[in-house]
Amino acid sequence: MTNGLAARAPLRVVLDTNVLLSLWAFVDSRFVPLRRQVESGPWAALANEASLAEYRRVLNYPKLKLDMATQQQAYDRYLDVVQHVSEPPELLRPPLPRCQDRDDQKFLELARDGRADWLFTADKALLKLARRDTLNGMFRIATPDVALESLATA
Repeated sequence: MTNGLAARAPLRVVLDTNVLLSLWAFVDSRFVPLRRQVESGPWAALANEASLAEYRRVLNYPKLKLDMATQQQAYDRYLDVVQHVSEPPELLRPPLPRCQDRDDQKFLELARDGRADWLFTADKALLKLARRDTLNGMFRIATPDVALESLATA
């Protein structure tokens, strides 16, 4: 595979909620290079109303122990760099495989509707779809670790 992560700019990416938490709420130092890709422009992070609503909701989970200021800052910083994707007319939406976890379907739809190159996730149900190669070349699904490896070899 050629290095599709550095091949053109901007690369259109979807980041699932857990990846967003690592990048903007907890600032996982391991993933700082991924956040830089979004903030400095080589990657265009895509979002829609459904994905933003989930991110906002998850930031508020009590088990994350994020105070209101941290939640707002994590949401606002992501909102500052994201490109909003509108839902295209049904006629222009190619069919997608069904994800086992209905909550994850929104990320497949966002990647399709935003003509993403990549969907980065650690979610097992989404990664399983990638292994089955059922997306007909619409976009690729990979872990954030794969993204880091690709950046390191670019």
